[in-house]
This record gives sequence, C-alpha cells and structure tokens, in this order.
Amino acid sequence: MEAVVLAGGLGTRLRSVVQDMPKCMAPVVGEPFLSYVLDWLSSFEITRVVLSVGYLKESIMEWVAARDYPFEIDYAVEETPLGTGGGIKLALSKCRERKVIVVNGDTFFPVDLDAIPFDAPITVALKPMTDFDRYGAVSVAPDLIGGLTRVVAFHEKAPVHKGLINGGVYALNGLDLSSFPEKFSFEKDVLEPLAASGQVGGWVSDSYFIDIGIPEDYARAQTELPQYRALKEASAQLLESDADTLFLDRDGTINVHILEDYVRTPEQFKFLPGVLEEFPRWAAKFQRIIIVTNQRGVGRGLMTDADLASIHQHLLRSVQDAGGRIDAILVCTAVSDDDPRRKPSTGMYREARVLFPDIRKSIMLGDSDCDREFALNAGIDYVELRDR
Repeated sequence: MEAVVLAGGLGTRLRSVVQDMPKCMAPVVGEPFLSYVLDWLSSFEITRVVLSVGYLKESIMEWVAARDYPFEIDYAVEETPLGTGGGIKLALSKCRERKVIVVNGDTFFPVDLDAIPFDAPITVALKPMTDFDRYGAVSVAPDLIGGLTRVVAFHEKAPVHKGLINGGVYALNGLDLSSFPEKFSFEKDVLEPLAASGQVGGWVSDSYFIDIGIPEDYARAQTELPQYRALKEASAQLLESDADTLFLDRDGTINVHILEDYVRTPEQFKFLPGVLEEFPRWAAKFQRIIIVTNQRGVGRGLMTDADLASIHQHLLRSVQDAGGRIDAILVCTAVSDDDPRRKPSTGMYREARVLFPDIRKSIMLGDSDCDREFALNAGIDYVELRDR
C-alpha cells in the first residue's frame, strides 16, 4: 500500500507561535509534528510514502533524510501552490498503485488503515465530534453498518452540537484526476460533486484526532501527543506479555488526572488520547481486565458513592461502545494511607483473586510510584505510563 502525506501547508494561522517553517514541521516537545504522522504510518504495511511539499521544502527533506523509516520516501514538489486538489493530483502522479491512502501532514487521526475500505473511488475517514464550529459537518446515509456508510454532503463551517467531520484521511481506489486543471480544490471540486452522485464512502472512526492549525490546538498537542505516544509504547509492552490478567490504574492511566482535585462528574472524565482504541486490543489479549483505583475524594466527602458510580457507568459504557471490555472496577475510598485496601497495599489485588480465582499471571499498567509499589507488593509485572 502507498500513502500520500500533504505536507505543503504554510501554517499562516500559527505564525504567532511558529515562524519560518512548514506547518508539518512545527515542533511538538522537540519533534516535528510530521514525526507523529510518519510513525503512525510505520505501524502498517506501507511500502512507499509520497510527501507533497512546497513551502520551505528543504527543511522537510533534510529532516526526513536523517531518519530511517520502513518505507521508501519520494517527493511531489509544488513549485507554486496548487491547492489541495492540485497537490493530491501531483502526488498521485508519483504513485505506482491504484489504492492510495492520503493524509494531511498537519492533522493526526491515527485510524486503523488495515480496516478502512477501498470500496468507493474515495472513502473518507469520519470523526464523531460534539459542540464544534471549526469544521464543516458531514451528512451520511442512514444505513450505517459496522462504521461504513455513504457520504451525502459536506457542509460549510457552522456551530454543531453533535455530528461527523472529515478527518482528513482518504482511501483512494483508482481515482483519476487527470482531467482536472493544475490548480484546484479537492474538497470543492472533487469531494462535493462525487458525494452528490453517491461515489464517496464514509468510514466512521472514533480514534484520537487533533489538528494543529490554530495556536490553541497546537498548544494542546504539546501535552496530548506525547501522552498518545507513551500510551502506544506501553500498550505494546502489555500485548507482548504472557499474562492473562491486566490490572489498570484509573486517573492518569485511563483518564486525565486533575491536579490537586478529583474527577467528580462524568463530564470531567476525559479519556487520555488513544486509550479507547487500546481497549479492544486488551480485550482480545487478556481474559480479565480489572481497574484498581484509590478515590479518596469520596472518603473526604467531596463527592458521593453515587457520583463515583455514575462516572464508572460512563467509563464502562464508553469502553464497551469502543469495542472493549472491563471485567471489574475495584475502588478504595478510604482516607487513611494505612487502609489495607488502599494502594500501594494489596487489598484490592487480594479481592481480585477472590473474584477471579483462576488468575494465572498478571501485569499492571500505571503512572505513579504508588502503582509501581502496588505491583511490586502484589508480585505482578508492571508497565509504566510516563510522558517523555
């Protein structure tokens, strides 16, 4: 499979925070944003990547030349800006296969490329979102089957409470752009007319998504992308283990930890980037998935048992909707550090052994010294989730 990465963006709206570089080279904790896109592509059997470049292309080429990727890299060079359509047309002229994945170099939507279909000339990866106005919504046919549908229309930007957006990942199957002029818009001149004639597929994925086109989201990327990468690396270690049971910490491992406070409502419960995508993999690997979490906020009277239950109902429902599974959630609400159920003491582990007496070997994913000590005390393997 071949892929095209559109890496010619000027980054005009980022000029206040990033200057004199292509948008895809904007640094995220010391690494270009492009590195996250190429690392994602590296996890699939892609043999060749064509980078569509233009503005300050030398900086991209020099950086790529110093890296080692498992695919061949070629360049489609825009001597003058060709628009999104012209850039894709030029890049496709460099491709050797009919089936090509096209992604944006300034957005990160790491969908499962092994699952995206090539049934239509264009299939668009669609991201469900709530309360957005920065992106145009996408209308689809009502017959949604296994995430696959048909795009009916693309809409202009407007406030939307709940809907689908174009995630900027396309599966092209023999798309012929030879009749188009040198410069044109892929969205206006290709996607919209083909959608109107029923030739654009839609494939819905709730994978992590970020677009660094504005300073606010670029700032968010500085935290979220390292978290995403750390989670993927930690998950790979879990999936290589021979354990049959996975123990998970909650705050800071599954969801964003609120500093010096507690998650008190489902609305405050924010999944870490990429974690929902891992639950189906963990469910396929492990016979049991058990959360062990200290929740002293209940013991301190800052929230109630009912509040905590509603949060965990939201957690269970979200994981199930993502195709994953949680077999038990064990909670210690005690205030005292000496409580035998409070991590790093092993009360919750012993409780798990009673609930699941056939546990053979366990491994734990956590993010703190307390989690590490809990695993050590319980005599189980431990994987640390820690940002670089």
